[in-house]
Amino acid sequence: MSTKDFIEKDYYKVLGVPKDATEAEIKKAYRKLAREFHPDANKGNAKAEERFKEISEANDVLGDPKKRKEYDEARALFGNGGFRPGPGAGGSFNFDLGDLFGGQGGAGGGFGGGIGDVFGGLFNRGGAGTRTQPRRGQDIESEVTLSFMEAVDGATVPLRMSSQSPCKACSGTGDKNGTPRVCPTCVGTGQVARGSGGGFSLTDPCPDCKGRGLIAEHPCEVCKGSGRAKSSRTMQVRIPAGVSDGQRIRLRGKGAPGERGGPAGDLYVVVHVNPHPVFGRKGDNLTVTVPVTFAEAALGADIRVPTLGGPPVTLKLPPGTPNGRTMRARGKGAVRKDGTRGDLLVTVEVSVPKDVSGKARDALEAYREATAGEDPRAELFQAAKGA
Repeated sequence: MSTKDFIEKDYYKVLGVPKDATEAEIKKAYRKLAREFHPDANKGNAKAEERFKEISEANDVLGDPKKRKEYDEARALFGNGGFRPGPGAGGSFNFDLGDLFGGQGGAGGGFGGGIGDVFGGLFNRGGAGTRTQPRRGQDIESEVTLSFMEAVDGATVPLRMSSQSPCKACSGTGDKNGTPRVCPTCVGTGQVARGSGGGFSLTDPCPDCKGRGLIAEHPCEVCKGSGRAKSSRTMQVRIPAGVSDGQRIRLRGKGAPGERGGPAGDLYVVVHVNPHPVFGRKGDNLTVTVPVTFAEAALGADIRVPTLGGPPVTLKLPPGTPNGRTMRARGKGAVRKDGTRGDLLVTVEVSVPKDVSGKARDALEAYREATAGEDPRAELFQAAKGA
């Protein structure tokens, strides 16, 4: 992405959110668009793939508070015609926005110092060119679906990813003979100056060498002289224990390789978790609903409760336990970041039999006669009357 593209590209418009959108609104918009345009859901659709890259690029900037602040400041400072010198400013300067953002390029490239660094050495006097900088690799976005137990305990899963990397056919030179020549337009810097008025000039990627500083005399047939080619690889990725549905994990340095010695990008993995037929999740705690008989709830009992991937535990049910009461089995929940476990929250559900006959019916009839003077709804009506 060129300097001009960065300044003029509206990431808010890409995600369809207002400039004052909250982090939650940005996250929600990104997830919706990522699901719609993800390459796995749009096989062979080049437009959807390009749209997904734009969405990921916008989210990488707006989803990070620091990067978003720098982006907003940059657009405010340079988005309306470039930087203008104050009265009395003299001399000729070259201004390189690549220095402002740490020389990062491509989708998902990180930023360098803030806008306050503009006056800390960004201007080169006398029209001198700027040396082409190492370029950080592209960030990659992927998704993985885990079982409920894998999410709780952690898992290592294979991920197949596609990204742009140095072309193997030409060793990244762009020339099939491996002997590119220095671009005569930018003299190998990869950048050219353009006037912006007021004694200043801005630098753009060289249009002849596309910012590479080199021109292939005999363009590589695989990468068409760009030095970059699409590659696929399968990685074994460790998903940490306790991950939740919809969580986005960042794996530093696991993205696309950098250029000219630049660092690799990052890999972002969005995790989807399949539901469990018995257990649920509430933060670091697991949940389960356990049916009990009327006699167990009324008289009390020791009940056996299943755990996720472990032996059952026995909980003591106090006499007179009401329907819906929640008890706690400590240390039987999900794994926390510090390695300890949350708890298992056990909710009691009194089971009412559909058919009652014989001695059981006689016993219930006798119980009803013995408690005929009790009205469990008396307090309810009293409260309703006094409200």
